[in-house]
Amino acid sequence: MAEFMLWLEFEHITSAWDSSNEACNIHVTLTDGRRYGLEVWTYKFLTTLVGWDVERGENLSGLYQTPPDLFVRELTRECIEATITDLLKHGNLESVLNPSIIDSSLAEDDE
Repeated sequence: MAEFMLWLEFEHITSAWDSSNEACNIHVTLTDGRRYGLEVWTYKFLTTLVGWDVERGENLSGLYQTPPDLFVRELTRECIEATITDLLKHGNLESVLNPSIIDSSLAEDDE
């Protein structure tokens, strides 16, 4: 049995999709009930976003970006599953990544 379940936003998108140049949201649910929500970008999307900011004059014309929770090579189920599996080998996701990824809405629902 898998250590976690994934919900991947890109699996629910019907429009054109470039798995190597996009951003999306994912939800990770561990078998012990912990839930995480992550914003994930591809490496290429960072470059695309900076270019958009330069054109639009946003973020001081691309001088900075507020990062996502995770960068990956491509947005595919295989890539995300391998990434989460490897991260879990290094510890709890809230320790390995930013603690803000914890989905606290579930804890509020349990009260």
